[in-house]
Amino acid sequence: MSLQSRTLSDSIIFLDKGFPQGIPHKRWRKAFRAIYFVVSLAKKAIPNNTHILTLANPSYIAIDIKATDDDHVPFDLDIDQKTLFELVRSKNFNGLRQYGGVEGVVSVLETDRKLGITAEESDVKRRINVFGSNTFPKPPAKSFLSFVIEAFKDMTIVILLGCAVLSLGFGIKQHGPKEGWYDGGSIIVAVILVVAVSAVSNYKQGRQFEKFSSESSNINVEVVRGGRRQHVSIFEVVVGDVVCLKIGDQVPADGLFLDGHSLTVDESSMTGESDQIEVGDHAENPFLLSGTKVTDGYARMVVTSVGMNTAWGEMMSSIGRDLDEQTPLQARLNKLTSSIGKVGLLVAFLVLVILLVRYFTGNTDDENGNREFIRGKTGTDDIMNAVVRIVAAAVTILVVAIPEGLPLAVTLTLAYSMKRMMVDNAMVRKLSACETMGSATTICTDKTGTLTLNQMKVTEFWLGKETIMLDKTSLEIAADVLELLQEGVGLNTTGEVYRPLSSSVPEISGSPTESAILYWAVFDLAMDIDELKQGHRILHVEGFNSQKKRSGVLARRNGGETVRTHWKGAAEMILAMCSNYCVRSGIIMVMTDEDRRHFGKVIEDMAVKSLRCIAFAYKENAIENREVSKKLEETGLTLLGFVGLKDPCRPGVKTAVETCRDAGVDVKMITADNVFTAKAVAMECGILKPSEDLNNAVVEGITFRNYSDEERMEKISTIRVMARSSPIDKLLMVQCLKHKGNVVAVTGDGTNDAPALKEADIGLAMGIQGTEVAKQSSDIVILDDNFTSVVTVLKWGRCVYNNIQKFIQFQLTVNAAALVINFVAALSSGEVPLTAVQMLWVNLIMDTLGALALATEQPSNDLMTKKPAGRTEPLITKVMWRNLIAQALYQVTVLLILQFKGNSIFGVNKKVKDTLIFNTFVLCQVFNEFNARKLEKKNIFKGILKNKLFLGIIGITISLQIVMVEFLKRFANTERLDWGQWAACILIAALSWPIGWLVKFIPVSRKQFLSYSICRASAS
Repeated sequence: MSLQSRTLSDSIIFLDKGFPQGIPHKRWRKAFRAIYFVVSLAKKAIPNNTHILTLANPSYIAIDIKATDDDHVPFDLDIDQKTLFELVRSKNFNGLRQYGGVEGVVSVLETDRKLGITAEESDVKRRINVFGSNTFPKPPAKSFLSFVIEAFKDMTIVILLGCAVLSLGFGIKQHGPKEGWYDGGSIIVAVILVVAVSAVSNYKQGRQFEKFSSESSNINVEVVRGGRRQHVSIFEVVVGDVVCLKIGDQVPADGLFLDGHSLTVDESSMTGESDQIEVGDHAENPFLLSGTKVTDGYARMVVTSVGMNTAWGEMMSSIGRDLDEQTPLQARLNKLTSSIGKVGLLVAFLVLVILLVRYFTGNTDDENGNREFIRGKTGTDDIMNAVVRIVAAAVTILVVAIPEGLPLAVTLTLAYSMKRMMVDNAMVRKLSACETMGSATTICTDKTGTLTLNQMKVTEFWLGKETIMLDKTSLEIAADVLELLQEGVGLNTTGEVYRPLSSSVPEISGSPTESAILYWAVFDLAMDIDELKQGHRILHVEGFNSQKKRSGVLARRNGGETVRTHWKGAAEMILAMCSNYCVRSGIIMVMTDEDRRHFGKVIEDMAVKSLRCIAFAYKENAIENREVSKKLEETGLTLLGFVGLKDPCRPGVKTAVETCRDAGVDVKMITADNVFTAKAVAMECGILKPSEDLNNAVVEGITFRNYSDEERMEKISTIRVMARSSPIDKLLMVQCLKHKGNVVAVTGDGTNDAPALKEADIGLAMGIQGTEVAKQSSDIVILDDNFTSVVTVLKWGRCVYNNIQKFIQFQLTVNAAALVINFVAALSSGEVPLTAVQMLWVNLIMDTLGALALATEQPSNDLMTKKPAGRTEPLITKVMWRNLIAQALYQVTVLLILQFKGNSIFGVNKKVKDTLIFNTFVLCQVFNEFNARKLEKKNIFKGILKNKLFLGIIGITISLQIVMVEFLKRFANTERLDWGQWAACILIAALSWPIGWLVKFIPVSRKQFLSYSICRASAS
């Protein structure tokens, strides 16, 4: 026993007094141990529990030392970490052999190829301390200061600040520091406030997306620790861990192949080459690189390097996720913003020219009613001050006109919905999926685990032509048949049975199907899988794949003269390979055509009961000339029996399917099960109706594949269920649906589902049963594998789309009203009624606070009563045009009346009149926010109490407006209003509610006009 055996309570260390001749480094190793031992003795002064044992062999002394908890022995590395990393990365097989091959590395890393490392936390920590953790440093996130600087790069902000500085300078020079700083200082403060709010909002969303990025890169890995399979985070994998790999897994760290069969990996993520690499001892390539994907077979590997000591870690540490990812909707809104900005620029330029012409021609008056400009008399300072004021007013119009709040609204609603969707068991990997899901017209869903619970259980067992009672299986059948069944299950499986010492109940791991069959074999067939595997040698394995729908194994009993081929898989596939069948007494019967029809009826009856039918068959061959063929026999097999596995439908799935139907979304089920099982489950879930023509609604994959292009396009709309489908069939269906104009969402869990997930507009991978390849090909991961969560994602997608439309309607109303009132006032009176500070305040209300209020509305059930938007639905609908035109016309009308008749109506001076205009304008936006909550519904207050944020923002806006008018006179250039004037402003603004209600009675045609269509083709 070596010095490293610290997990035992006692350890015996043998010191070789006479070094035998051998490899030099072995002698140095023994010398090191001797020195370490002597130093340890000196420190401990040989405690009381030490026993010196005299052995018969005089060349050795044995000393028994009781281990203590504080003993710490470093790894006895014959190879340094860097060399090990280079060996794996360069795939240096000859170099590996110099260190004893895979077994030598396993020994050095103090792990066990079957049991793995110990499950003790101290061992894991020690390995992290010595070899590092499986993490890598990320590029630093953008700081808050960088968002502030970004906001200040806006040219309109820069011009405004320039005007503010000039105004500040002229004002101080003209009126002194005490009075002269107000105009310029107010603009500076307002600009800083706008920039700060924008920077804080963007910074928070950036942090939110960083968090989701980290969560999406966290992968579950299956490792063996202390002999028990368990799932850990990829970040918790340590050097020495034995990792279990299967099809679709990502290799979590660099390592070496231990055991397994038919393992091939895709190294394109590392090498750029798409060739499939075979890994295994026979290929002299036991090397597995972190970040590569398993494309076939299964295996166990020992981890040799983690984190930054892997090539993947080095590469990923230099790559950051693009958090500036722009969704198709954001790109389209940027175009919309640019178009409106050009209109705003034109209006601002016209206002600038008109105001300058009117000023220099003497057509403007100061506060006292005197002409502002008199040629030859007006001072240079006064002229510059007036020009700066005019330029600032024109630039501020441009600031208000540009709806930069649109992209912000998208960002806010995406961030908010991503956070809430995570709570609802959906993790968004691509931002565009949030909005695209709102337009989905078709959902293609898997059966197992999505519509069903994926909790398989064997409920029927047929042997020959009779059914066997499950709890008495081992008693009712012959011993040799029982042995064959145990071999067919225990040797041909990717699952494992672990028997903890503290419990008599075994722990079974593997896929739901494998686990259910193993559970049946252990408890009904009394199978001891460890004894079974020790008594047989596996010669060849053919792993399960979605094309053949079966798995096989070639095995030989230790000392036996025959080899047996065992097959397990889809019942009709296995039945077609059989020529004989076995009965309970052990007699082998020749299978006649009548027998075959009978077995086919057994399979069909199971399927009608929604059972998945799995068959077992075998063939025994003698070994000739001591040579064993590794080819698995596929004909002339003997049928051992059938098992029927029940996987109940998920609670609520029928309601979820009905919800989709009501929402105008077509649900199609794509499954690998046979047509009878598929029909039964589809009926149970509500996908098929008894009244439907099942001949057209249900199709098998091979039939669909063999249709002509015209036939497929003709039948695709009526197909509800595709049975016995392959991944190619699923991909073909997605392509046909998209070609017909549908926006398609697809669920998938297997590696072979990756093409369909990528092809679909929205790829939905399963979080529990989904492979890593499937997840990385998807847009959204459904964390609980539940179809109800898919419907929740659909509802959130519609909510995102709807919230953005609400904000567009709200903002365009403000833009139109602000542009028209300022342009008409400048044209007629030579001045704008709203000052730069006031317009910046309006900009803050509608851009940031408005976005927060409207972009965070939660989804309502009303959303699921509308038809989907599809690909061609315009972003700005005719309903929105109707609403915003009506509100903008009303606001422009009342504000122009106040502009030209306000003095006489209220009997006030110009400054109070301007304050009334400003106050009414702001309050109109507050009341219009309520109108924007419901684009079509007349009751705009429905569900308002559920949105506390909306009510809070309305309260904050009104409070700040009161402060602006009543207390910040010099800053906002306002005058205090009395109670009557406040009531008048509120009444005028409140009229937007009945106007909004009446306008919704006006019918709108479906013909599009002036609409920005959001084509979803770019979203895929």
